[in-house]
Amino acid sequence: MRKQWVVMLLAIACRAVLAEDGSAVEPFRVGVLYWSMSIPGQVAMRKGLEAEAERINATARERGERQVTLLPEVAGDGASGVERQIGQMLAMVTAKPDVIIVQPTDNAALAAPLKAANAAGIPVVAYDQYISGGHLAAYVTSHNRQAGYLDGEYLAAQFPGPAPLRLVLVEYPLVSSTVERVNGFLDGLRDHGKAFMILKTYQAVEPVSGHKAGLDILRDFPSRGSIDAVFTVNDGGGLAVVDLLAKAGRDEIAVANIDGDPLSIENIRAGRLTRIDSAQFCGPLGTAAMQAAYAVAQKQPVARQILIPVFPVTAETLKLYPGWQGPIPAPFKKPWVAKQPMWPGETAVILQ
Repeated sequence: MRKQWVVMLLAIACRAVLAEDGSAVEPFRVGVLYWSMSIPGQVAMRKGLEAEAERINATARERGERQVTLLPEVAGDGASGVERQIGQMLAMVTAKPDVIIVQPTDNAALAAPLKAANAAGIPVVAYDQYISGGHLAAYVTSHNRQAGYLDGEYLAAQFPGPAPLRLVLVEYPLVSSTVERVNGFLDGLRDHGKAFMILKTYQAVEPVSGHKAGLDILRDFPSRGSIDAVFTVNDGGGLAVVDLLAKAGRDEIAVANIDGDPLSIENIRAGRLTRIDSAQFCGPLGTAAMQAAYAVAQKQPVARQILIPVFPVTAETLKLYPGWQGPIPAPFKKPWVAKQPMWPGETAVILQ
């Protein structure tokens, strides 16, 4: 069904419109390289991106302007997904679209394909993750350091006192967003005076690796009370960790997650281990990536980096959170002790 929907979108987008002088206006060809369709947040980002492409095309048809044709590819998860995306991006460069949008599977692995696009004069917009090496026309992502920081400050408020927080990290050091989340989380604890002890780290970013991490945590820390808190860098892997801990009766553990998956929000609502989930606005993120790419294709100025805010979903703030598709709420005062008492709710733009 999803394939048919994409084909319909492309068919609509491919129809040339007429300019004011009656000449045909060919659509911009936009290569889109998605990472995963098994991580729900990334699926939501894709929906936001493709809905914006439809909106752009509807407006362009009315005005006799150039539309967009999306040329989508999906890499998939794991090491094979990284290798597949390298080949996809190199093939996309050979196809010479007007602009490429990419959600990188790995920060370093796509450096060579990005440089190939630069050499071919094809602008590249990255979203969600960064690419280390080469030049990006624009980079659109959630404010990932803010996401980790909010989790850290909230746990610091939940665990007052001098005793160090006994902490387990479920991380993924291969992409920029998850590295920034871990750094922000630890900074949030430090800035709020909370000592901590990292007992062990595991790697997970999607359900299979998350399930393995959950089993490993239970194996390594079988005694109730041996862990105070678990921080997971995303719900893609983190939900599986929470599920296994909950089934094992380890409800003494406080979990801090990132992403805002609806299942994670329900865990907060039910009081099921997760205390905070710094939620992305996945739809608006995909929308912003498509807007940036369209501006680049039109040779209009665009910000070098766009940071979409994240929302701290807790039992106290549930009623304020609108979900992945937004809209982004107005600023509010956090109902816990924090050095920055107001949640700002603003998109940050870095021009140079």
